[in-house]
Amino acid sequence: MFDGYDSCSEESTSSSSSEDSEDEVVPSIPASLPIIKNNGQVYTYPDGKAGMATCEMCGMVGVRDAFYSKTKRFCSVSCSRSYSSNSKKASILARLQGKPPTKKAKVLQKQPLMAKLAAYAQYQASQQNQAKSKAVVPAESFDWGRYICSNNTAGAPVSCFKHAPMGTCWGDIEEGVRIEVLNSDTNLSTKVYWIAEIIKLAGFKALLRYEGFDNDTSKDFWSNLCIPEVHPVGWCASSGKPLVPPKSIQHKYSNWKAFLVKRLTGSKTLPPDFNGKVHENLQFPFKKLMRVEVVDKNYLCRTRVALVEQVIGGRLRLVYEESQDQSDDFWCHMFSPLIHNIGWSRSIGHRFKRSDIAKKIEGQVDAPAQFFQKVKDVDQSGEWFKDGMKLEAIDPLNLSAICVATVRKVLADGYLMIGIDGSEAVDGSDWFCYHSTSPSIFPAGFCEINNIELTHPRGTYSAHCCINVLFLYAFIVIKVKNTY
Repeated sequence: MFDGYDSCSEESTSSSSSEDSEDEVVPSIPASLPIIKNNGQVYTYPDGKAGMATCEMCGMVGVRDAFYSKTKRFCSVSCSRSYSSNSKKASILARLQGKPPTKKAKVLQKQPLMAKLAAYAQYQASQQNQAKSKAVVPAESFDWGRYICSNNTAGAPVSCFKHAPMGTCWGDIEEGVRIEVLNSDTNLSTKVYWIAEIIKLAGFKALLRYEGFDNDTSKDFWSNLCIPEVHPVGWCASSGKPLVPPKSIQHKYSNWKAFLVKRLTGSKTLPPDFNGKVHENLQFPFKKLMRVEVVDKNYLCRTRVALVEQVIGGRLRLVYEESQDQSDDFWCHMFSPLIHNIGWSRSIGHRFKRSDIAKKIEGQVDAPAQFFQKVKDVDQSGEWFKDGMKLEAIDPLNLSAICVATVRKVLADGYLMIGIDGSEAVDGSDWFCYHSTSPSIFPAGFCEINNIELTHPRGTYSAHCCINVLFLYAFIVIKVKNTY
């Protein structure tokens, strides 16, 4: 339908301006789509070159079906006729010099514009489909209750974990304590509560039994005591919430109020401020985008700057500051000896990798020094560590091995750079930092007096190994003599 169209005869400027405006509103096309380039112009289509053609005369790229003749070699009749005329050489020369195509084929750009829009729509649809296919399905949480009951085991109490939430204020929470919880054994559509007794404890989890079931275990259930639906006895009365007995035992007593008064007299419950303490203990000082110094997982001998990306339960997801896609990350606890405040490395003489980031991103702030676990002060006035001294140390890359090691550098504030004998890198990139009070370093002979296997430096043999070699050598000599 474009055959014979000569855009040079078009006098109206409105069509030209409308075409220009159409080009301006074309959305940006992602680079992942196939492209066609010609004479400095770029066209993007869903199927690459399929369905497109380039005029052999003027170099114009357009929709193949709109081109002239069966061979689709030219964009118009004039180009077809000019191809064999004297203007052929001039046109080809213009193309070789990088000049733009003539205006006569400009109308063909309207169809590529629609192709661009179609490509963009197709790209968006494919992205949405990929997002749906990659949607993460939340995994079922581990059933601690069933696991503990089926194996007849006990869970460590929360008070054993001083670094964990509620670890220092778990108090007298024990078996026999009464609490108010949601009543799941009811036909009511609204939330109602009932009193339950703690039958068994396992960490934050508790096996509960509704009051009135006595020795009947059919409705026992496990619940986390730190969820918002757990309250001390009396909370419903003060909050105006209904206490409704489970439907399975509603027939057992005609006067439930008298039953509860008798059953609860002298019993224990949670502290009145229990929910407030839970909320307070789940608040952590570290926030997103705080900057810290952390051990470089690729070079243990140095630290580098990382950003806090997530804070969950006191655990930090750290992303190295220079990571472009945030994939260079790892998790550690906020009290981990692997992380320090900004400036820590310089203050003790530890190796540090400077960041290539020129300035902080908006919202970034250095984590205050008081957020980090403080190490014990040590007295270095008497005999103290010196470079080259030997000791036994746990290999940080193999925590089951205690190895022969060497003090490679004495840092300030009681810190030491340690190297594992027989496996050290020439440049010391695998040295690691231990504090002198760390339970991971020991004096020479520690393994011997505790009957622990000591990992020897590579290339050396233990006395036991030497004896075995001697026995093997003697056996071979005797065997040879008997043969001859």
